[in-house]
Amino acid sequence: MKKIRSAFNPKNLTSDLIAGTTTALVTIPDGLASAILAGVNPVHGLYGLMVGTPIAALTLSSQFMYVANTGAIAVAVGDALGGYLGTEQQVIALVTLTVMVGIFQLGLGLLKLGWITRYVSNAVLVGFMTGIAILIMLGQVPNLTGFESKYSNKVVASIDTLFNPGLWHLPTVLISLITLGLIVLLARSRLAKFNMIIALIAASVLAIFLNGVVSELRSIALIGDIAKIPQGFPQPTLPDFSLVLPLLAPAMAIGLVGLIQAAGVSKSVPNADGNYPDASRDFIGQGLANAASGVFKGLPIGGTMSETSVNVSSGAKTRFASLFSGLFIILLVLLFAGVIELVALPAVGALLVVAGYSAISFADIEDVRDTGAGPRWTMIITFVATLFLPIQYAVLLGVMLSIMIYLYRSSTDIRLMELVPQADGSIIEQGAPLSLKKNDITILRTYGSLHFSGAAMLEEILPSAQESNQSVVILQLRGLDNIGSTFIRVIERYAQNLQANGGKLYLTGVHPRVVEQLELTETTETIPEEAIYLAEDKLGASTQDAYQSARAWLDDRNKEASEASLDDEND
Repeated sequence: MKKIRSAFNPKNLTSDLIAGTTTALVTIPDGLASAILAGVNPVHGLYGLMVGTPIAALTLSSQFMYVANTGAIAVAVGDALGGYLGTEQQVIALVTLTVMVGIFQLGLGLLKLGWITRYVSNAVLVGFMTGIAILIMLGQVPNLTGFESKYSNKVVASIDTLFNPGLWHLPTVLISLITLGLIVLLARSRLAKFNMIIALIAASVLAIFLNGVVSELRSIALIGDIAKIPQGFPQPTLPDFSLVLPLLAPAMAIGLVGLIQAAGVSKSVPNADGNYPDASRDFIGQGLANAASGVFKGLPIGGTMSETSVNVSSGAKTRFASLFSGLFIILLVLLFAGVIELVALPAVGALLVVAGYSAISFADIEDVRDTGAGPRWTMIITFVATLFLPIQYAVLLGVMLSIMIYLYRSSTDIRLMELVPQADGSIIEQGAPLSLKKNDITILRTYGSLHFSGAAMLEEILPSAQESNQSVVILQLRGLDNIGSTFIRVIERYAQNLQANGGKLYLTGVHPRVVEQLELTETTETIPEEAIYLAEDKLGASTQDAYQSARAWLDDRNKEASEASLDDEND
């Protein structure tokens, strides 16, 4: 993939203009389609591109990520605005929602919380995105067939449509099929980059012709039949603060969906210097873009892989290619708003069906399926929830599932191994014993998270000290720079059990911050400071020192026991 430079250079102007224009032509149909998918005037999709895309281009950490309309966000917006669609509050609700999405994303970015996207599991993400892709396709069934089902759920409505083929509008179906055919055929030609825009224009011209010729039939719907596209730049509008609480949960859900999608895009290709973009700064850029988009009546937008790929493959050299793309869309709306009204709705529906199908990653689905029963069921649950629940609840369920999976794996991924020194100086790692050997030293090493759930699991798998006698345990803590109170209680109890049976616990590879925690919690009263060995630069050095100390301690105890035994015999 071509390198993308961040600084403006006149030598790159031509390349960036070509790439920006190409990407704009590909993006415009998506903008119109996304607005239709959300149930609002198609111009709101273009407004988001006119305002948000240029701002994102200048503020993102990612030098090439193209921020535009996405199907997932559009579906979520339509769900969030369900109670406002068709009312006088529709536009102001959209403004408020988009601004709130921007503020939420901006806040996360300023707090440097870009790392939160790591805690949404891949199984949840695949299930959610697959469900969204299906909803995108099913949501276009009315535009493809001309039949409007009485059912609100897209799955049920599509089944209802399937069982009523006699009510389909045949000219509409014809335009839909022609559009789909052109998109597929042109995708295999030299015009692949422009297949959607060409198919959209050709199908719309045919629809206008059929509307004039086949006048005795119900006409094929055009965008102008459902909404008027105002010519000019949108006027700024302030959000309605009375709608903040009703729209708060949907705004956070939409914001999170946008950030997760964008994180996947920005991680796909590094910046020009070879480093990957900073997720928190990307949050800020998207937040600023959406806040501004909302004020100018635009849909929420986010990072999109398809337009990013087109932008780069079209020859973009700097982030200014995305800026030029937004400026080109502004000129289009200012000069050709009336032309946009002539776009055929069945053609837009066909475009969205292709986009939805393209968004399904069968390879990712197979990977999750083959990983195991847990990830498989997590994906299925999230997928079904996305199809039948409001998007904000599906997102919330997905986040909760991710947290539960993380906690479960943190507790069950704990492994305890025994390190056994050999005569030649090497060390063998083997499974930890169930119980401790009497008058012997056992070196233990842990793998996995030792926070509260993991610490509780560790206590269950530590070798039993109940039947031991003068058993010493050396527990390696290298790599831990912070421990929780649950883990502290675990090692305190274990040390006490060892002491009750004449044994002792040593801690090695201990970070200075952990030592401070042990002192503040008075754990050093149970595990004395001389049994705590700080981590050293040389691997294993602190454990070797502890082993020598433990051996000397055991020798002293054995010597004392022998002397006591002799005294008893003399008496």
